[in-house]
Amino acid sequence: MIAKELLNPRSIVICGASSDVHKPGGKSLKNLLESPFKGQVYAVNPKETEVQGVKCYAKVEDLPQVDCAILCIAAKFCAQTVDVLAKEKGCKGFIIVSAGFSEESHEGAEIEKHIVDTINSVGGSLIGPNCTGFLNVNYAGCFDTPIPPLDPKGVDFITGSGATAVFIKEYGMSNGLKFNSVWAVGNSAQLGIEDVLEHLDETFDPEKSSHVIMLYMEKIGDPQRLLKHSRSLINKGCHIAAIKSGGSAAGSRAASSHTGALATNDAAVDALFRKAGIVRCQNRQELTTVCAVFMYPELKGKRCAVVTHAGGPAVMLTDVLSNGGMDVPSLKDHPASPALLEKLFGGSSVGNPIDFLATGTAEQLGYILDTVENEYTDIDFSVVIFGSPGLFSNKEVYDLLDQKMRTCKKPIFPVLPSIINVKSEIEDFIAKGNINFPEECVLGNALVKVYNTPKPQPENVELPKIDVARIRKTVERCKNGYMEIADYNELLDAAGISRKKSVEVSKKEDALAFAKEVGCSKDVPLVMKVVGPLHKSDVGGVTLGVKDLDTVAKEFDRLIVIPETYAVEMYPMLDGTDVYIGAIRDEKFGHQIFFGLGGIFIEVLKDVQSALAPITAAEAKEMLKQLKGYKILEGVRGQEGVNIDLYADQVARVSALVQAAPEIAEMDLNPLLGNPRYVTAVDARIRLEK
Repeated sequence: MIAKELLNPRSIVICGASSDVHKPGGKSLKNLLESPFKGQVYAVNPKETEVQGVKCYAKVEDLPQVDCAILCIAAKFCAQTVDVLAKEKGCKGFIIVSAGFSEESHEGAEIEKHIVDTINSVGGSLIGPNCTGFLNVNYAGCFDTPIPPLDPKGVDFITGSGATAVFIKEYGMSNGLKFNSVWAVGNSAQLGIEDVLEHLDETFDPEKSSHVIMLYMEKIGDPQRLLKHSRSLINKGCHIAAIKSGGSAAGSRAASSHTGALATNDAAVDALFRKAGIVRCQNRQELTTVCAVFMYPELKGKRCAVVTHAGGPAVMLTDVLSNGGMDVPSLKDHPASPALLEKLFGGSSVGNPIDFLATGTAEQLGYILDTVENEYTDIDFSVVIFGSPGLFSNKEVYDLLDQKMRTCKKPIFPVLPSIINVKSEIEDFIAKGNINFPEECVLGNALVKVYNTPKPQPENVELPKIDVARIRKTVERCKNGYMEIADYNELLDAAGISRKKSVEVSKKEDALAFAKEVGCSKDVPLVMKVVGPLHKSDVGGVTLGVKDLDTVAKEFDRLIVIPETYAVEMYPMLDGTDVYIGAIRDEKFGHQIFFGLGGIFIEVLKDVQSALAPITAAEAKEMLKQLKGYKILEGVRGQEGVNIDLYADQVARVSALVQAAPEIAEMDLNPLLGNPRYVTAVDARIRLEK
């Protein structure tokens, strides 16, 4: 639990307080004095007796008992200061804005560790070091500005970067976004993003707590805790939007398989956010816009009425919504449309977009919104675009819009783009507690993201029944590294994963015997593959369509001498569409499952979905529909489709297998051949790392 002395202190001391508000110690004191804090404020500075009207002590030893301390002093002095405050002054809340700790040197890391150990010993809580600070509705414990409007129903913002927080606050505030708290955790020496989420989860009150959480993170220290508490909060009625930056570089693992090449850290973050129900954003504008959408009534559907007096923005918004899977349905033939059209100026349109022209009035906007609310039953929400060429005031329109937003049950999202021409009217609209979306396409993209982000996946799911005892027995007798064919076939069979029936031969006579046994012919062609080389096709180690014994003998002789080959695998050819399933283990994220189009399509298109284990067949089936090549799986231009139920079941069985055998470090089933009758693994590769 986070100490109450940090969250709601009775007294606060600024160590390094200054009269110069251009220094962190001066600005921190100024922000604190101008905040809602009603408790006792102390200052420490050996060179001053009074700072900004506050009595100043020469050293912390002279202080009375104090709940919370904000340290704006050099790193080398912080450890001793914390020792005195924690052990002698009863202090349990600490905000260290100073830099020069673990982010800078080994010596700094040692100081940081000492500080954390001391604070832990008294049950205290630490924000920082190397941060801009902390603020909530009780007080401002930070040195940066702007200080946003604080509201218990505003956004809880947790960030790993104080500077980024400043820019995010500025953009959000300029459009009316309010905040409940800002946690700039800096080095996260004690309290990190996951700790704050845990606190918000454990203290969540549906009546009093904020329902919107904003995250900016450059690292995820504990993915499983992040998943646990995000999922819990969202299931309680919260909404979470997040930026995870720094994901463009490829993972550090050696890509010895297709799965290894696909499994970047960014893919794991995508999978984690999807499982948790977090809306992933890519920039500050998108993050604040998504959180602003969360401040409005929740979307109940995807059908939008675009209400406008300017055609161009309405068309652009319609494109964004439609391309993102949302609907802007035609209203031209709706029974209520003729009556609405009669109340508008000539030349107006109610086809959707509903365009009531540049001369449209507040009264006409009222007619439109009442019709959307009461008559257009196939509309779930509306977006109103209303700017100004600067000829007249928009106050009457914005007052009407404010009124309708408060009384209508269907969400109304205002796009007020004329931030210069009607600046004062927009400021008045925001001052009434509203949020403005100045750019329609940014809003449209945010609506699409919110609508398309799935709800959290259940924590406990039912996976297919597999033979766990057989799997464990096989894993325990095998060594680290890539498994032999017989061994990984044992795992696939125990997990109920469909595979081709093959033999592995090292003598020509055995190859010929198998060919005779299965009736090798033009009706039963064989596949022959080298065993040993990792990438068989690259070394010419795959022969398809072997239809007679002479070819069997000739191909065996050719394949067996390819470098690193110690045997030849043989099996009857299968037919179908190439699909793929892979799995890889990440030290922090656990097992990640990949699936999509297989064969060469993995390398060329990378059209795959990924999910963190465990994944059910139902979840896999929904995710398969998001593939760009899903139409191929359904069957196109006379080609047979893939049995999606069987494919999704195989994905779930791979998930169950890696749950039963966490020693599986990397696994490829590529390709699987899928058709309406079966989805069968043609080639497999499993690497153990115990």
